[in-house]
Amino acid sequence: MTTHTHTQTPLVSKEMVVPFILLVLCFAAWGAAANMTDPLVKVFSKIFTMSSVQSALVQFSYYGAYFCLAIPAAYINKRFSYKTGVLTGLGMAAIGAFLFYPASQAMTYGFFLVALFVLAGGLSILETSANPYVMGMGTQQGATRRLNLAQSFNPVGTNIGVFLAATLILPKLNTATSGERTNMNSEQLTSIISAELDAVMVPYVGMACVLVFIWLAIAFTKTPNFCKQKKVSKRVEFSATFKRLFKNTHYRFGVIAQFFNVAAQTCVWTFTIQYVMEALDTNEVTGGSILQYSMITFLVSRFVMTWLMGFIRPAKLLMATSIIAMLLCFYMVKMPNISGVWALVSISACLSLMFPTIYAISLHGLGDDAKLGAAGLVMAILGGAIVPVFQAVFIDTYSVAFSYVVPAGCFIIVAAYAAFDLKTKVRVFNNVAPC
Repeated sequence: MTTHTHTQTPLVSKEMVVPFILLVLCFAAWGAAANMTDPLVKVFSKIFTMSSVQSALVQFSYYGAYFCLAIPAAYINKRFSYKTGVLTGLGMAAIGAFLFYPASQAMTYGFFLVALFVLAGGLSILETSANPYVMGMGTQQGATRRLNLAQSFNPVGTNIGVFLAATLILPKLNTATSGERTNMNSEQLTSIISAELDAVMVPYVGMACVLVFIWLAIAFTKTPNFCKQKKVSKRVEFSATFKRLFKNTHYRFGVIAQFFNVAAQTCVWTFTIQYVMEALDTNEVTGGSILQYSMITFLVSRFVMTWLMGFIRPAKLLMATSIIAMLLCFYMVKMPNISGVWALVSISACLSLMFPTIYAISLHGLGDDAKLGAAGLVMAILGGAIVPVFQAVFIDTYSVAFSYVVPAGCFIIVAAYAAFDLKTKVRVFNNVAPC
């Protein structure tokens, strides 16, 4: 097996320090943008007085854009470079965020969905490009640890996004109920809706300005010479690459593991408030506080796990944390009380290393095929849209506590992939193009 020498070599090569820092800002920025979007389901259902299904189109637009734009991102990365992909993603995300302004003036739900789709599409391209770009900014042995370090700043953005939504959007919503809005005259209703949509627009336009700043900084950062010296084919042969990736059991299993990892993460956090309310017989405010504790735990643990990877093989950490997370889920099912709540918070510590670790392990040794392989791993985010529906069925049929057998099952699959990686020797290609 490969020995670990990354403790004796720089995590990031000298030529890549500045580009690495700028990419770290990207990780934080898309974390903030993504988590400002979460409250929009509730916000739009109130503003436009619509059904839950109609307001849920917010998440459909977000996940749909991520799924649809990953392959075009792979084309950009293959035909040009990861840096071009990052700039394209940042530019598209900035345009989507700026579109929130005309959408707020038009005051139509469809316009907001278009803006959100463009924003999420840009984030999809950015994520598909930035992750493998970071992996190539140093030695291959340190790629997983390096990606975990960069991804550590994603939850920093996540917490900023939650804060922005809680302070700039939610408090500005008018307290009038749907019934009271129905009885208002058109002038009163228009005035209220306009003020509420302005509240939605402001943080997104601010985010657009930040994205433009990062775009300019990356665009004018000189590409290190060794990137230009890489001899990599620019021909885009999707068919041949797809066949190689599909035949690669290690990569294929990695995409499946990523699907269930994202599913588990979404399940755990989506129903945190309901679990706390059921377990402690309390209200949404307490549930929201526990969710915030979970996010802080996730943030701190990302840095801790990155440090531990300096001593422990990433796949071993992945297997250990996924098994622990599975056991914590089963404990929550059996003990829906305060101890179950703290078990729920602890799961976030286990989740913290899973996405970047599965990502890096899956792409290890793929060479230039990693550009298309990265798209498949980003498309696996679809697990976050599909599997929580099954957990919701368990909640309606049994209880919130029992429903956590669903993420427990997801963690079993993640653990199986970690065990598979530990037993598999991955063929390493030498034509990796980090730029």
